[in-house]
Amino acid sequence: MNLSFFDQFSSPYLLGIPLILPSLLLPALLLPSPGRRWVNNRFSTIQLWLIHLITKQLMTPLNKAGHKWALLLTSLILLLLSINLLGLLPYTFTPTTQLSMNMALALPLWLATLLVGLRNQPSVSLGHLLPEGTPTPLIPALILIETTSLFIRPLALGVRLTANLTAGHLLIQLISTATIALLPLMPSVSILTALILFLLTILEVAVAMIQAYVFVLLLSLYLQENI
Repeated sequence: MNLSFFDQFSSPYLLGIPLILPSLLLPALLLPSPGRRWVNNRFSTIQLWLIHLITKQLMTPLNKAGHKWALLLTSLILLLLSINLLGLLPYTFTPTTQLSMNMALALPLWLATLLVGLRNQPSVSLGHLLPEGTPTPLIPALILIETTSLFIRPLALGVRLTANLTAGHLLIQLISTATIALLPLMPSVSILTALILFLLTILEVAVAMIQAYVFVLLLSLYLQENI
């Protein structure tokens, strides 16, 4: 029974086709069709307002040099947001519960921010490894600690996203299993459990959105340190 709880983290197949592929194509149907006018209807207005709001929040900590990353960071948060929310639908799975995918996103982007800093302002970037005013005997230890914390950043990005989404999905699976098991035995308790499951699902939707935002926000903060 324990193994069945983790079956949700493997992509279901229908006629040999992973169902995650058509689910990832679903957001493409929400894109506005091209027309002569920039804004065709209210739905397009809401989409443009949402993208503008996300971009504004992400670009606020950055100076003008970091605004070149606006398209990349906005695209990344929309991708993570779509994947996290689509993973809550039945017969799909969340790719961001896989540590390999999260590390494949976190490691190159973190490395890009680091290389940008080393190329444009190497002295300032290396200066983060040693806080100003450090006593001389503590310099080797602090350099080692700061270097370790620097290289742990991409791991923390990937593990944070994986752990939060995995924990939420497992908790939903456990409570839903308990709801079905208690229905013939104690209907009143099963109804109460179903209510808890509904509230937990709403919470998981919020977690999916927050984790996508936190992932990209931390990347923007790492970028700000290096530009």
